[in-house]
Amino acid sequence: MRILSGIQPSGALHIGNYFGAIRQYIALQEGNEAYYFVANYHALTSVRDAGQMRQHVFDVLADLLSLGLDPQKATLFVQSEVPETTELAWLLTSVTPMGWLEKCVSFKEKVQQGPPAEHGLFAYPVLQAADILLYDADLV
Repeated sequence: MRILSGIQPSGALHIGNYFGAIRQYIALQEGNEAYYFVANYHALTSVRDAGQMRQHVFDVLADLLSLGLDPQKATLFVQSEVPETTELAWLLTSVTPMGWLEKCVSFKEKVQQGPPAEHGLFAYPVLQAADILLYDADLV
């Protein structure tokens, strides 16, 4: 089975990340074709400082490896290192009806909170779709 999952480098990992995702990453790397990525494009909706982003990416990679993710059993990568991600996201953005994106709960909640919502949050589901389609994942 081909598995794909990403984790945002928006801050330090915590126990919830371990029990909510990382523990499953480690278990699912056995006997599956597992792809795990640091979703730094997704994190751009919340992390604006480039130096901070670089550090968070490094920290997440180090944490995943130290917790038991094995590069011999699973593919671990940084989202921005795969140019096809943004290429496919752009193609999908060009044909996705705005009405579909306007219905997304995360965007609606951000707009209701008051601060202006940026296009990155509006088009977030398209980037998620590009991630999934690129790897033809069976389990996300």
